[in-house]
Amino acid sequence: MKPGIRLRRTLWSVVIFLAFIGVAVAVRRMVHLLPIVVRGYHPPAATCNPVAARFAALDDLFAHYPILTLVHIAPGLLFMMLGPLQFSSTIRARHLRWHRWSGRIFVICGLVIGISALVMSFGMPAIGGINQAAATTLFAIFFLFALCKAFWHIRRREIALHREWMIRSYSVGLAVATIRPIIGMFFATSRFSGLTPYEFFGIGFWIGFVLHLIAAEAWIHTTLPGQTTVGVHE
Repeated sequence: MKPGIRLRRTLWSVVIFLAFIGVAVAVRRMVHLLPIVVRGYHPPAATCNPVAARFAALDDLFAHYPILTLVHIAPGLLFMMLGPLQFSSTIRARHLRWHRWSGRIFVICGLVIGISALVMSFGMPAIGGINQAAATTLFAIFFLFALCKAFWHIRRREIALHREWMIRSYSVGLAVATIRPIIGMFFATSRFSGLTPYEFFGIGFWIGFVLHLIAAEAWIHTTLPGQTTVGVHE
């Protein structure tokens, strides 16, 4: 197998795996928040386990803002699921009309995600303080910019540029799935590092977002450009 093909298959496997993590995280958060929306907020039960107490505190933060959080994660669920389908050249070639309609839904979901992320950055206390808020604000702005650029280029039938900016936008959106295990590693090593969630949450967000931007550029430059011409004509 050629190195380029092997790399593309590896990237696709990673994308699908991360999308699965993103879907699982969104479903878990929705299951936790929907009862709060219906029945109201109740403080979490006290626990003697310090690790469990930390995770309960994280859930409790979002429990104070259930509507805003659901506005953010509900379209995020669709965004995660549609992403791999949107980038499939086989689906794009055989079902072009579906690709276009799902693309519109993908962009609308992305706009809701990006705008709500900015609202959350300023309207909710950040676990990692200003460092985390700076990361989410900067990359939410870039995410929205990439989506708008992708939409602009497809309206002008600039397929290659549209593809590039869609890859960048999805990669940044998908970064939330990578940030979870990064934060998990910081939690697991906190007894040795001495770092608190306030100190390592921001670091984890920066690492996840930057890694995904690098991966996006790798994807753009290793996939075949000939596949970007599908769908130029109505």
